[in-house]
Amino acid sequence: MPQETVRTLTVEGLSFPYRMLRQGTSRTEPLVALGGVFQGMYDWPQMEDALTGLTSLVTANLPDSGDADPLPAGRGIDTLCAALEAVIDGLQTPRVNLYGYSYGASIAFRYAQRHPERCARLLLGGVPSHITEAQFARSRASHRLLSAGDVDGFVNTMAAEFFCLDENRYVHRRDLALSYFRRTLLRATDRHDIDDALTRAFGTRTELAGGLTGVPTLVFCAEHDTVTTPEQQRVFASTIEGSRFVTIPDADHMLLMERPETVIALVTSFITDSRLQPATPTVHER
Repeated sequence: MPQETVRTLTVEGLSFPYRMLRQGTSRTEPLVALGGVFQGMYDWPQMEDALTGLTSLVTANLPDSGDADPLPAGRGIDTLCAALEAVIDGLQTPRVNLYGYSYGASIAFRYAQRHPERCARLLLGGVPSHITEAQFARSRASHRLLSAGDVDGFVNTMAAEFFCLDENRYVHRRDLALSYFRRTLLRATDRHDIDDALTRAFGTRTELAGGLTGVPTLVFCAEHDTVTTPEQQRVFASTIEGSRFVTIPDADHMLLMERPETVIALVTSFITDSRLQPATPTVHER
């Protein structure tokens, strides 16, 4: 069984915890995983199971997530990258496998641009590469609902933003994922500065420019992603030298809840430089 360690770090005066499930022996570098805006460091059960006996898993509540300190006004992705750097430094390993999904993809990509020598491999999923003004407007409208005390209206608006609700498009486990998402969001409405957190989540469109070289990279998304389309994410992937791009069918932006087995298969095969097993659900690769 892996050994669990939880530590607290302080960066730029902000305190935050990270968690490591350490394996006795590893086949590859540790995997550092960053999730979406509401995903905390204990919300990785499928990944924990899949990596047992393979490599160590590191997750974190970076500033403004979970029980970490909130980000003050004027702080953003630069501070989050500094926090991620402190976590990786604390692992005392030359390089890591860096995984980022949704909001976490923005942080992971920016860190890899600044420190490519620390990244053995980079995995980016559900990349928010082309956030539009219309999405900003809907985010602001949802904030107004929450500020007015209409929690149900806020939750329903956010669900419509993150899920493909078109019944003509098949999404695996849609109802189950919707139910889980709504419960998670209801809990998050009690968290500090949720409006600011959502603004940052939808405010990363200028953070994904500049490309990347020297880091083996896999970009993956769902075919019905409504946050940014597969076509837009493919364009983003083309800015990364030698990257692979994979589209997973029958899922939307909540891919990790809807098709966890496919994501796990992609992650484990990529970080171990092996081929997908024949039983893996179909993926479409560029």
